[in-house]
Amino acid sequence: MTAGRFPDGFLWGTATAAYQIEGAVHEDGRGLSIWDTFSHTPGKTFEGHTGDLACDHYRRWPEDVRLMQELGTPAYRFSIAWPRVFPKGAGVVNERGLAFYDRLVDALLEAKITPFVTLYHWDLPQALQDQGGWAERATAEAFAAYADVVARRLGDRVRYWITHNEPWVVAYLGHYQGVHAPGIQDLATAVRVSHHLLLSHGLATQAIRAASRQAQVGITLNLSPVMPASEEELDRQAAQRFDGLLNRWFLDPVFGRGYPSDVRELLASYYEPPEQDVPVIAQPLDFLGVNYYAPAFVRGVRLEEQPLGIQALTPAELQERGYELTDMGWPVVPEGLEQLLLRLSREYGPPALYITENGAAYPDERVDGEVRDERRIAYLAAHFAAAHRAIAAGVPLRGYFVWSLLDNFEWAYGYSKRFGIVYVDYATLARLPKASYYWYREVITANALPERE
Repeated sequence: MTAGRFPDGFLWGTATAAYQIEGAVHEDGRGLSIWDTFSHTPGKTFEGHTGDLACDHYRRWPEDVRLMQELGTPAYRFSIAWPRVFPKGAGVVNERGLAFYDRLVDALLEAKITPFVTLYHWDLPQALQDQGGWAERATAEAFAAYADVVARRLGDRVRYWITHNEPWVVAYLGHYQGVHAPGIQDLATAVRVSHHLLLSHGLATQAIRAASRQAQVGITLNLSPVMPASEEELDRQAAQRFDGLLNRWFLDPVFGRGYPSDVRELLASYYEPPEQDVPVIAQPLDFLGVNYYAPAFVRGVRLEEQPLGIQALTPAELQERGYELTDMGWPVVPEGLEQLLLRLSREYGPPALYITENGAAYPDERVDGEVRDERRIAYLAAHFAAAHRAIAAGVPLRGYFVWSLLDNFEWAYGYSKRFGIVYVDYATLARLPKASYYWYREVITANALPERE
């Protein structure tokens, strides 16, 4: 690897998720998901926005594939909508739903774009939620059956499989804080959910490998370095606890170490994962997917005030400390990515790593037919440089997926946050590549960091 260049064969890509872009929620036999229910519940999303139409990718996918082809990206990460394949979560397969992904995969391969398929990006069939959702072990078993069907259908053409996207978010934002679907606020449920998500990862990994000999299987975790608000003991203890909850609780069992003892002790009164499931979770990974946006900055509070004794610093506090913030209120800390990748390589030794999401939301505006998103370009350039330094230090990073190809439905934030390198006019659904799209195309073509001006 020469100065500024990435290794030959490095996979540059973009990423999306089904509910955020597809729309067509009632078409071709698709069943309801928990995000359909949640977004239609008053007060749950920004101005009541839903994914009913989203970017209309379900109809406009040929245009979106052309955008990727013109970008020159060698890879594309997308998710399968479980309720399109199994409208009730299990039972009868919906052929029309599977056929959509057949067409998409074939078009990607024809465009010489390698598909990375995520099986679960948060859109659990509502029928399974009605039976208890991820809090029930049966949902993990249903997920493995769903993985088997999809892998048997697409496994002759799809090599790269991601079981789950960000199980921490599903468990804690969906079942403890309640700001994501299904909107439950119960810590014991969240811990139980986290275990069943990991169990389902292990079961699905077995199913995918049984269905496809060429399969490369991984999981995508949202991971962050955790920074204490100060060197006070209370803050340092809180940072250690949150590192356990956010990072080690998911990394350790996936890499065969079982659940970390300090976190098990912290959560023991809420839920204790069965020991017999630990070997199932620890299926050997072909790669680890890493979603990185920012470090976590936390302070300690008394356990009587907050069950876990952890409080995040506010955006205003981060700004006071000199951090630039994105439109999400997240600090821009590219060196955190380098630090994270080095830690993962050193402590867990994954055979390969992919950055499966990294990007930034900014309040982009179209002016004279252009979107000049210079702050996003600066953000990506700094993070690409951090990734390059990590590779030079020996980290087995094999690819980098920018979040996101398109502006889209940003979960509870609705359409108020724009992450795309392609601007979407939500009134017309017209696509307009931003300045970052053309800049990224140059990076991909050169397979190298952009030269400094």
